[in-house]
Amino acid sequence: KITEELRNVTSHTARELDLWLKERFYDLRIFSSSYEVTENLEKTLRARAEPKSPAPPRRRLKDYLTSVRKKFIDYEELMVIDLKAHVLSTSAPKAGVVNLPPDWLNRVSKSKDEHILGNAYWDGAFKKAVIVIAVPIKTTNGRLLGLLAAKLNFRTIDKILKSDPLGRTGQVYLITQDGILLTSSRSVSSPFMETKLAETTTQALFKREWTPLRYTDFEGNEVVGTLKQVPPLEWAVVAEIGREEAYAQALRLRNLTLWIVFGLLLSIGLMSYFLGLSIVRPLDRLTAGAGQVAAGDLEVDIPVVSRGEVGYMTQVFNHMVARLRQGRDELAAINATLSEKNKELEELSITDGLTGLYNRKHMMETLISEAARSRRHKGVFSVLMIDIDHFKKYNDRFGHLAGDEVLMKMGSIFKESIRSIDFAARYGGEEFLVMLPQTGPDGGEEVADRIRTRVAKETFAKRKEQPVITVSIGVAAFPEHGDTPEYIIASADAALYQAKRRGRNRVVRATVGRERKAKKRA
Repeated sequence: KITEELRNVTSHTARELDLWLKERFYDLRIFSSSYEVTENLEKTLRARAEPKSPAPPRRRLKDYLTSVRKKFIDYEELMVIDLKAHVLSTSAPKAGVVNLPPDWLNRVSKSKDEHILGNAYWDGAFKKAVIVIAVPIKTTNGRLLGLLAAKLNFRTIDKILKSDPLGRTGQVYLITQDGILLTSSRSVSSPFMETKLAETTTQALFKREWTPLRYTDFEGNEVVGTLKQVPPLEWAVVAEIGREEAYAQALRLRNLTLWIVFGLLLSIGLMSYFLGLSIVRPLDRLTAGAGQVAAGDLEVDIPVVSRGEVGYMTQVFNHMVARLRQGRDELAAINATLSEKNKELEELSITDGLTGLYNRKHMMETLISEAARSRRHKGVFSVLMIDIDHFKKYNDRFGHLAGDEVLMKMGSIFKESIRSIDFAARYGGEEFLVMLPQTGPDGGEEVADRIRTRVAKETFAKRKEQPVITVSIGVAAFPEHGDTPEYIIASADAALYQAKRRGRNRVVRATVGRERKAKKRA
């Protein structure tokens, strides 16, 4: 477990450091390709060749570097360096020391994407550890102008090292291949970069990378640790934990094993003791079962473990409980059947048997409830009074069975033409009533016309000289045409009468409400 934890920490830290460094190089490439850098650097180089040239390009270059550095916490200083390693512009008040490899010019000249990585050192101006990285600055035609260099602090690196704690005595730190300590997840007592691991310890860790070793760390403590190199930085991550803490877990496991063995022995002894009580257990189970049945639990099934008198009593008890359970199930089935029949009776009490629509009584109850709700919430609803045109002549000509078929078909048409929240009922004979909640008179007229059109297009039976069946519809709305169910129905019925008088097969809106408003205005 300790080995896996140390490997995970070193691998995660090395991966995060590699990603952090790649992001910093990516930032520098973006900065170096900026118009502010390339154009002002060219102008600055030309100005150096012409002593009387103005200095604004260099100031703009410094202003750009300063503004960029303030936005990123990892940069202590940004510098523009010419091909002779002279600092032309810097974000700091005064140019500091630039620690670049001696062959940096050859490296950036030979490769298009070459970048420069210096060694970590102590910067006296900033009084902190830094590392210098740089990328080439080139024109659009590929001509090398200089370098954009940055001094990176270890602030983010410290956060990465502290992101994976390793217990009470564990720590994570960075070392060079010479064993020099760069930074640690815990504070280091010695001055920066003066602390070193023993040479033999450093060689062993690098030689057996990612293998846990026991050694003495730079503070003289006995530890168990492992190392993972970070190739781009030529550094290595070391994760270690105190040897005493590491082996303490093994000791705890040993003690836990001893306690488990002791517990098992104790359990076996207790089991042997309770086996002697097996004679009275059947009676205890029978008593407990009787208590459960008395409490109403009929799912009791006591195992028969003996053939004596107690076993016979157990069998009788189980048979009695089974008969009680059977009676309970039969009673539950009867109750379920009664519930279904009650539902059917309830449905029949509110439904018209021929059309399948609601009956008049249920519709009136629904209208009363909807009127009260609309009055309370200041809502609206519409009522359609529908009558089949010349239905008596149709019955006289084709018989009452054909008339019943028309009525049933009408019920289907109404159900298909309205919403699920709407109500359609057979009002009486060939008259129907439709209520449209939350629908004004305009919406009611629209639904009525849709129903009228659908009925006119419907074929009701395949007979010779089949007449076209039409309906006349009167529309009234709450509260425009009445504020009570009776008054609204009367208004819709009056509108239906007007539709009949005007030639049938049409929709007419009630006008009672409009006349009342005119009287009020007068």
